[in-house]
Amino acid sequence: MKKEFRIKKSSEIERILDKRNSVGNSHFSLYKKENHELSHFRFAISVSKKFGGSVERNLLKRRVRDIVKEHQFLTFIEFFIIAKPAANQLTYQEIKSDLEKLFARAKILEV
Repeated sequence: MKKEFRIKKSSEIERILDKRNSVGNSHFSLYKKENHELSHFRFAISVSKKFGGSVERNLLKRRVRDIVKEHQFLTFIEFFIIAKPAANQLTYQEIKSDLEKLFARAKILEV
């Protein structure tokens, strides 16, 4: 996934959180914001230190980026995924299933 699809600045993440448009389950929370100035979607991932060591956190982030790469999102959407510590016990297929359900509930996938 190219870096132009990622949100890095905390001020941009705060703008998404301030919108308070979110969906969630016991393992992940997803906040979204529409930005019609974009030519493609952008996203950010947050994994707390409560999740585990750096190896576990980075593994989850790689898995989430891989799952995001497999899907087609609306071009004007920015979203922020927060992993909860309970997600530490999930397999790749369970993570994928949970995130796909959140994407559908948030209505950010292209039809």
